[in-house]
Amino acid sequence: MKKKYRIKKYSEIDAVYRKRDAKNDSYFAVYQANDPEAKNFRFAMSIGTKYGNAVQRNLIKRRVRMIVSDLQDQFIINKLFLIVIRPKAKQLDYQEIKSKLTLLLKKSKLMENKNAKTL
Repeated sequence: MKKKYRIKKYSEIDAVYRKRDAKNDSYFAVYQANDPEAKNFRFAMSIGTKYGNAVQRNLIKRRVRMIVSDLQDQFIINKLFLIVIRPKAKQLDYQEIKSKLTLLLKKSKLMENKNAKTL
């Protein structure tokens, strides 16, 4: 995943979080905001220490980054979003993570419906 797709500044992450335009389930939460000047979508991830040790947290972050990378051509261009990974997601395998996260991203209307892939 290229760095141009990531939100790194704390102020930008905080602005997306404060907007409170969110969809969530028991595994993930997705907060979103518009950025009219953006030429592509950008995202960030948040995961708490209750999830597990650093190895487990890094594993799920790599998996979520890969899922977002696979779906990058379907995202709406001028959106910023924050994916919050909850501790309950630890019990999911890769395919379940992909299906749950894709469904949540579709519910939050971050993806274009015309190009949406079915799992």
